[in-house]
Amino acid sequence: MSTLLPASFSDVRLSTERLMLRPFCPDDAEALFRMHSDPEFMRYWSCEPWASPRRADELIQNDLRELAAGEHVRLGIFFRNESDLIGTCSLFHLSPQCRRAEVGYGIRPDYWRQGYMSEAVGALIDFAFGALGLNRLEADIDPRNVASARSLEKLGFAREGLLRERWIVGNEVSDSALYGLLAKDWLGEAKV
Repeated sequence: MSTLLPASFSDVRLSTERLMLRPFCPDDAEALFRMHSDPEFMRYWSCEPWASPRRADELIQNDLRELAAGEHVRLGIFFRNESDLIGTCSLFHLSPQCRRAEVGYGIRPDYWRQGYMSEAVGALIDFAFGALGLNRLEADIDPRNVASARSLEKLGFAREGLLRERWIVGNEVSDSALYGLLAKDWLGEAKV
């Protein structure tokens, strides 16, 4: 089986029972900045909270170019038929030869513990293993982020390792827990 990576990801739209996932557009910059400037949202990210709204504009412009070039998929998470941004999820470090990608995600704190992240990432996993024909997905999280670990494990990811003192954000040193999910495990599971 070969990977089915398209030349562009600009038209990727995914939906679930409650959510719609789509690429960012310039109109999303203010909401994207609000989310990434929140220290609680950014607690376990590999960078500090954003200080300038320009970061959101730059991310959107970079995404538009990289989506068009087929380099990665970053999607905003919205409620169906609403424009309120509640999170983001992505596939990056795509390796067509190895049919592998990394998964990233984040959800606004006011929507934690309501199942939205598992729902959104589940749709992204279906897309990765279905439409894209990938074989493996990987995630790298701060092991102190117990909720994120629980979400990954609920989705079928297995913890495969620990990289000690991998990140330094500000003056804080943190480890990385590595998780992996294989297509055969995802596609073979009866999803609830």
